[in-house]
Formats: sequence, structure tokens, C-alpha cells
Amino acid sequence: MSRKRLRVSIYVGAAMLAVGGGAIAAMAATAPSTKAAGGLTATFAKDSDWGTGYQARYVIKNTGGSAVTGWKLAFGLPATAKLGSFWDASVTTSGATSTAENRGYNATIPAGATAEFGFIVAGGGDPTSCTINGASCSGGGSAPTTAPTKPTTAPTTAPPSAPTKPAEPTKPPATTTPPPSNGGGGKNVRVAPYVDMGLLSNGSTTLAQLATSGNVKSYSLAFVTGAGCKASWFGAFDPRSGKFRDQIDALRAAGGDVKVSFGGATGVELAQACTDVKALQAEYQAVVSAYDLKYIDLDIEGAASSDAASIDRRSTALAALQKANPGLKISLTLPVLPEGLTNDGLNVVRSAKNAGVDLDLVNIMAMDYGRAAQDYGDLAIQAVKSTKDQLKSVLGIGDAAAFAKVGVTPMLGKNDDNGTFSQSDARDLVAAANRDKIGFVSFWEVNRDRNACNGALFQCTNVPQTPFEFSKIFAGFTG
Repeated sequence: MSRKRLRVSIYVGAAMLAVGGGAIAAMAATAPSTKAAGGLTATFAKDSDWGTGYQARYVIKNTGGSAVTGWKLAFGLPATAKLGSFWDASVTTSGATSTAENRGYNATIPAGATAEFGFIVAGGGDPTSCTINGASCSGGGSAPTTAPTKPTTAPTTAPPSAPTKPAEPTKPPATTTPPPSNGGGGKNVRVAPYVDMGLLSNGSTTLAQLATSGNVKSYSLAFVTGAGCKASWFGAFDPRSGKFRDQIDALRAAGGDVKVSFGGATGVELAQACTDVKALQAEYQAVVSAYDLKYIDLDIEGAASSDAASIDRRSTALAALQKANPGLKISLTLPVLPEGLTNDGLNVVRSAKNAGVDLDLVNIMAMDYGRAAQDYGDLAIQAVKSTKDQLKSVLGIGDAAAFAKVGVTPMLGKNDDNGTFSQSDARDLVAAANRDKIGFVSFWEVNRDRNACNGALFQCTNVPQTPFEFSKIFAGFTG
């Protein structure tokens, strides 16, 4: 979910971009101007290294005297390294060279200012070359600088460690504290904000600490993608190893629970990577078994939302998975407009129904509508009602049952399209959700709420707020 939909800058259409988050949608990239290269330099910085991979970023600086609109950075990796997920840029790879282009929101770099994008690399080895708009990143040589800078605060929508600033680890309270109120948990995950698990892999915080600070018990963990036809935490960790299991167990011990979310706006969606239904089901099962899951989420956006073959393959695998795991609750997270799910999203729902999946929820990525002048709280409420009407028709159920099938996930603060979802919007949405008794509320993304900062969208909400202010508002949802 940058959206998520547009989560992080990569959620698509009316979505997460994710990040994602999305995930989720990503804003259209602006083509670099022909005279942009001269004033730009780029510095490589490695934020963390866990042996089998690392997280890094490029900081692009405009050293010229006027603004530059449009940038394209190409960098090469050695044979021992492979690019995984990325954020705050659109990245394509050909051979050993990856090319990152600006998103719409970070296309223009004023004189003296910077922009940046982050990424995950599997394997080892720093970039071997770097050009920005066709010129050397350093202004003289082609090799990137490799002096990592130490992050100073915890980021938000990126993988393994913290993209630009993990905070110093905080010690858990020495005395026992009562578990946070509200927020679902256990067998009733009704409030479960998304957490980019890459930001928790460096130990700067834990799920239990987030829960205590934000008064929310349960979380949606993002994202499991495909490393070939193998499930992988954002291209960095094999879920079979039990990565994050200790954090999940601690959260459950405090009365909460988790959903694991597959997909998002970056990386390879697992159903697209696995062309065999049984192999796909086995990968879902491996994750369910590794974490004893009662809830899973499928964040379907971008190309995956219109890939008919992978949609039907996923639906068939999910139906079989559900039969093999009685009681497993499955949600679909999909792009939305105020007028409702897109045609692609409706096709994903119909496919799941036709395959025999017992859908727990359809969670809408209520963000990045491209209507920045309008009230994003009102638009989210409208999107919930529109989706309810669609589900009522597609699933053949009544109003109350259809509302109960709807989940809603806005992007906090500034969206990728420059629209704003404020604290007031959050209160309005939660009040409407309680009134209509919908099934689920969430948001993209907890680390942005924790940071409460101004800066890159993957780590900041860019609205005045106190840490965890949005979490505490969403904790007021009771359904």
C-alpha cells in the first residue's frame, strides 16, 4: 500500500502504492529535460547490510543555480548482486544496469535541494557505475561514492532496515504494561494498519512497541512478494526462516494478531511469478505455516490487477489454501475511486468468488484519486459506500452484509497526488465506519505516523502531527 496503492509512491491508480505500499498509484514520471544533467550529482549511501543483502539509497543533489525538472539515474551492480524492491522512483533493469526515473512528486529539484530514492539488493557488492541524466554522478568519475550516512530517524515505506533514518533502538518497558485498548486483535483483527516490515528488520522498533505507542493491537505486515516462484519478504528474507516470528509472538501475547499481506506495488507479485497453481498454493501455505496465520491479505495492484491468467491462478490457489486451512480469512486489497472499485478490481473479486474463495473482506486503497482540491476524508467515505453497493451486487448480499465485507485503507497525510488526508479526515472516516459497521479499517503506513515528519513521502506524512496521532484516532474504530 504507496498503497499502495500507492503506498510509498508506488501505489497505482486510485490505490497503495503501496508503498508500497501501495501498494500501494505512482504519479506519471516527468521526462528529464535536455539541459538538466549539468547541476545534478548523486551519492550512494548504504543504510544497512545483513550479509545476504543490503538496503541503500541514492541522494541526488542539484548543485546548480536553478531548478532542474526531471532526472534519470543509471547504476550498475556486480554479478554478485541483484536489485530487489525499490521506492520513490520508477526503476527498470536491463542486464546489470538499473535505471531509476523520478516520480511525478519528486521530479523537480530546486537549486541546492535534494531528492532521493531507495532500494533493496540481494547478495553483495556496491554499485560499479553511476550516471545522472547521462553525466557522471560525481561530476567527474563514474564510480559512486560509498560513504554510508547514518540515518537519524525511523523511515517508513521501504524494506529491510530503515531507508533514511532508523531511530536508535528503544528498550521495552521494564515493567508489565496493560495491552493497548481497541484495535482488534486475537480472533478479531478489525483495526490493522500496514507496517512496512523492512523498517523493522534493523531492530529500531518492534511490533509490540508500535502497539503500545499507538494504542493499536494488530497490524497488516507488508509485503511478501515472489523471488522466482518462492515467497520472500520484499526480496530479502525467506519467510520459512521465521523472520519476524518473535515480534509476531510478542504482539499476540499482548492480545493482538497480524495479517501477512502478499503483493504491493513493487517487486514481483507471487501469482505472476508462479505459473503452476499447486506451486503457488505451496508458497502461500509455507507462509501460513511459518507464522500460524489466521488472516492473509492479497494486495493486488499495478500490472497484477489486470493479468487475467495470474488472477485466476491466484483465486484457484486461494480456494484450495482455504480448504486446507479451515477458518483462514482472506482479504483482497484493491485500488478504488470514489465511484467504487475499478473494472480490474471487480474482476479480481468475481474471480475469487467464482473459484470458491470465501472472502472475508475487500479492502479499498482509498488514496491518490488525482483530486487534490477535494476533501480526501469525504472521498474515502464515498468510496466505502460505492464499494458496498458493488459488493452487494457481485456477491448477492444485503446492505449490512456488504458493509461488513468492506475494509478501507487511506494514505496518511500527503498522498502521492498531493491530496491530503488529515487528522480531521481520519476522525470523519472512523465515525462513518462505526456508523455503517464496516468490516475493517487500516492506513498506510505506521512508520510514517511514528515519524510525524516532513520529507520524502515514504517516511513522512508531511502534515503537522504528533507521533502516532493517526494510530490513536483509528484505534477508535469498534465496528
